Amino acid sequence: MSRISVRGFAVASATAVTTVGAVVGVASGNPQSSDNVETAASDATTLLADVPSGEQAQVQAVALAEQAGAQAAAAETTAKKSAEESARIAAAKAAKDKKAAAEAKAKKEREEAKERAERSKARDASSFTAKASYSIAEVKDIARQMMSAGDFQCFSNIVTKESGWRYTATNPSSGAYGLVQAYPATKMATAGADWRTNPATQIKWGLSYMKERYDSPCGAWSFWQKKRWY
Repeated sequence: MSRISVRGFAVASATAVTTVGAVVGVASGNPQSSDNVETAASDATTLLADVPSGEQAQVQAVALAEQAGAQAAAAETTAKKSAEESARIAAAKAAKDKKAAAEAKAKKEREEAKERAERSKARDASSFTAKASYSIAEVKDIARQMMSAGDFQCFSNIVTKESGWRYTATNPSSGAYGLVQAYPATKMATAGADWRTNPATQIKWGLSYMKERYDSPCGAWSFWQKKRWY
């Protein structure tokens, strides 16, 4: 290769490096990079003018090859950083989801433990002294003492819809009777002979029915909401 060719390659290489540096600067957000690209391009044109016309194509090819290589390296670096950031975000989300799942599980276990404790303290129907009559407030109080707070809410929803908490409520068409509108009414006799006048006995039977057929008062309430009966 002639001396001028060697000089041409050296000039091209220097120009390519300068130009690529400016291009990478633009990619990184350097506000002065656009001016640098224009300056580098102008310098490259001036330098190439010193190279014989027969060798300019080869010199330009070398410069473009070096420029392409540098651009590829810059793109690879950017892609690597993007992949690392994506991995970091994914790991953070996974940790957050894992923590939320653990907290939800712990909360559920606490609630279940509380329900079990409340159920274990629930009073039996026989522990209440029978009275000649009961107000709605008294009937509700009895029900609260016979079940957990969670069960009571669902039980209350059904009783409110079925009888309005009136333990002597009677359906004139079917004969369904009492707080939970048992049909036939005589089924409540399995909970106690005083089922007609004792709301505690009716509540005992109602709870047993809901748990046997729907697993719980809340299961019965869920069914009632769909069918308007249970």
